Amino acid sequence: MAHHKSALKRIRQNQKRRMHNRFYHKSTRTAIKRLRNTTDKEKAGKLLPLVVAMIDKLAKRNIIHPNKAANLKSKLTKHVNKLG
Repeated sequence: MAHHKSALKRIRQNQKRRMHNRFYHKSTRTAIKRLRNTTDKEKAGKLLPLVVAMIDKLAKRNIIHPNKAANLKSKLTKHVNKLG
């Protein structure tokens, strides 16, 4: 266990950030699953920009890799365009 005040503070900050990142990552994954399971073109078209914004925020904050974000957005866009 750490003995310095700064090390104890760093531990608290890391735990808080970790929980914050986990929440946003999990909620984004849930939104992605909801979009993939949607069969209605109009509903999926409304949901896509929201999910893309969530993915971009994860990539911007280094929660996921930028290339993974690009791949997810590409696949989701193809899925929505294929609906009909």
